[in-house]
Amino acid sequence: MTHATPKDTPSSESTPPPPRIIAWELTRRCPLNCRHCRAAAVDKPHPGELSTEQAIALLDNIASFAHPLMILTGGEPLLRSDVFDLADHARTLGLPTAIALCGAGLDDDIAARIHHAGIRAVSVSLDGPDAASHDDFRRSLGAFDAALAGIATLRRQNLPVQINSTLTRRNAHQLEALLRLAEAVGAATFNPFLLVPTGRGRELADEALPPEQYESLLHQLKNLRHTTSLVIRVTCAPHYQRILREDPTENQINHSPGGCLGGKSFAFISHTGQVQICGFLETSAGQLAPPAMDFRTIWNTSPFLDQIRRVDDYHGKCGWCEYRTLCGGCRARAYALTGDPFAPEPFCVYHPPRPAGSTH
Repeated sequence: MTHATPKDTPSSESTPPPPRIIAWELTRRCPLNCRHCRAAAVDKPHPGELSTEQAIALLDNIASFAHPLMILTGGEPLLRSDVFDLADHARTLGLPTAIALCGAGLDDDIAARIHHAGIRAVSVSLDGPDAASHDDFRRSLGAFDAALAGIATLRRQNLPVQINSTLTRRNAHQLEALLRLAEAVGAATFNPFLLVPTGRGRELADEALPPEQYESLLHQLKNLRHTTSLVIRVTCAPHYQRILREDPTENQINHSPGGCLGGKSFAFISHTGQVQICGFLETSAGQLAPPAMDFRTIWNTSPFLDQIRRVDDYHGKCGWCEYRTLCGGCRARAYALTGDPFAPEPFCVYHPPRPAGSTH
């Protein structure tokens, strides 16, 4: 393959930059049975979860070369008895932490422990703006009211809250209502996720937005940014960055580094210590093993991560698109729908001009 390489394409380096964010799946246990759960979490212990000693060693290893934001996730991370010990240890190492919760069972004591453990922010999922839609999505009667009560409890501790919403055909029309609900509950950030059909989410494959509606929804999100004081982040939709930059009224704004960050500045660590580019693509970049729990070596030397970072070598239009370093397509969605993690983003409607001489 040969094609012109834009000036903003990163040069290859023997040692990649350290990760800026790591999502760490502390457990796959969860009291809910949500339709879209990438972990297919259920309310029972899962074999092979890292012990407290292994988890401490992992944090020590990460802190030896990087200081990323550690997102403690699950499942429901509060179901690990050592979650606050791990958060406190991360703090002593200078690793900032956030935590992703389902919102169920949060009381003032737990919120106070979150605050005192130094956890900087909490995300709670709302997948519908009312009980009927949210409870159906979560397959748990009362989940909506429990989430709202949990958010109110967190706010009493002055903890910043992020609202996560997974969007499918069944709730895409409620996007603005979800944003307004996030405002009403005092959230600081609204983070819509565009469905990737993995885990239990495979059952929702037919509910994924078709590419044209997907594109339209991203344009709607771009426009909603100007109607709210909330920070809007968009996950599993890397071509949102293209849409922002195509708009002449937007392209002078200092947008955050965009696109798929998986394997480049973001990593995911599973409940068993498997390193992945994200939670939606279970292809292993390496397996952590005691006693060293050597994340550093995996991050720096994994052949799969090296492939992920070579965006020029992505297949089809994603390999020559002028937005490839800003977008890169969703590698998890490409794998879920084609079996090839380097295939073109299946839900992108953009047709980049093909450079002269390109052979792939």
